[in-house]
Amino acid sequence: MFLNILHTLPQVLIDGLALGAIYAVVALGYTMVYGILELINFAHGEVFMTGAFVGTSVLFVFHSTGWLDGMPGWIAYVLILAIAMLFTGILGVGIERIAYRPLRKAPKLISLISAIGVSFVLQDLVRFISELKTGNYIVSGITLYDKNVKIGTSSLGSWLGDASLKINTIIIIVVAVLLMAGLDFFVNRTKWGVAMRAVAQDRETASLMSINVNKIIVLTFFIGSSLGGATGVLFAQQYGTIDPFIGYILGLKAFTAAVLGGIGNIRGAMFGGLVIGLLEMFASSNLGLLTSGSFGAEYKDVFSFMILIIVLIFKPEGLFGRAVKEKV
Repeated sequence: MFLNILHTLPQVLIDGLALGAIYAVVALGYTMVYGILELINFAHGEVFMTGAFVGTSVLFVFHSTGWLDGMPGWIAYVLILAIAMLFTGILGVGIERIAYRPLRKAPKLISLISAIGVSFVLQDLVRFISELKTGNYIVSGITLYDKNVKIGTSSLGSWLGDASLKINTIIIIVVAVLLMAGLDFFVNRTKWGVAMRAVAQDRETASLMSINVNKIIVLTFFIGSSLGGATGVLFAQQYGTIDPFIGYILGLKAFTAAVLGGIGNIRGAMFGGLVIGLLEMFASSNLGLLTSGSFGAEYKDVFSFMILIIVLIFKPEGLFGRAVKEKV
């Protein structure tokens, strides 16, 4: 059994890193909004899903007009990422303005219910538009890079198997790392980032120091939603098929990653996403083997929520979070 696990380990690591990178970037949207507003934006998973549909729609337009034939794949990738990020960024700002800002001084439960309502509205709206245009809410997109590269990891040892690496997987990991590094630099090294951290620490005091709190909150929603939209494009390119419900479970897992790393902690969210992705892929590949067939790969989702429960019981502030006493 141990040798079988080692045999699949290279492939598990590659697929887990790709999935973990997606979780990590989506988790950043949750943790940014929570850090500023102490609000769990449960509509963020649907913003991710919208980005996937927007990117796929742009690709269909490029293909139908013939632009895709004369355009290098990397330029098409950059264009659909930019369009999806802009669209979902504006969508996030609109959600904040309509659904969250009027409830900013209301009890947190009211804002949470509003976030859940927005997620259902986005699901049904995208489903309606998709069925109107294609007759089906499940959409198979166009993959720009579908080639596989064989990695001869078996040469390192007979107990290791060879792994297959998609070009899309490389793109996902590279783009995700660039997005995470860019956000980390922005938050920790720029004037706007300092203002965001000041608002996150004490909104009232920050406003007294001439920081426009509303502008910072809008910027936070724009950046977080843009990252979600970009990740939706990466997901659609990697897995090929999307539907209006992909944001629900993936959003919950990304939220679990944010909690694992420490909700409100950007670097913690990155780490949590990678851990969840690796654990999920390990479970998907080896759960049947470890349980002698009692549980199959379909039980991999249980891992994420088991981790959430364990973290909330033993370290509710997360691995990188700090326990903060409630203000009286």
